Amino acid sequence: MQLTSFTDYGLRALIYLATLPEGELTSITVVTEKYGVSRNHMVKIVHRMSQIGLVEAVRGKNGGIRLGKPAKSIVVGEVIRALEPLQLVNCEQPNCHITSACRLKGAFAKALDAFLNEMDNYTLHDMVSGNDDLKHLLIPARPL
Repeated sequence: MQLTSFTDYGLRALIYLATLPEGELTSITVVTEKYGVSRNHMVKIVHRMSQIGLVEAVRGKNGGIRLGKPAKSIVVGEVIRALEPLQLVNCEQPNCHITSACRLKGAFAKALDAFLNEMDNYTLHDMVSGNDDLKHLLIPARPL
């Protein structure tokens, strides 16, 4: 299974936000620079994540973005379900002429369920907690 870039960068953005001190704001520009992704693409991703409460967007001169809820309550499987289309193959007519007798779509459904169930075992907090290597890669050391 391969996630779309939308979901991939959505997860990466959440990971970045989770490495920041709780409540700290950053900008979409900073996130796009960290991952080398188009700002327009990231704006769409952050907008979608703000609609579903994963990200809080604060407007104004001192605005920015931050996690919309604690990292411990953001389940990776739920993020994937919210951002990913999750249709592995198109079994509709006229794309597939064997759909009425096909067993492959059932196998795909079981595999997808297993994947999502496994991802439900992880929170955003699990991805960043105690991961100093990640924090060093994403957040440069601040001068004293």
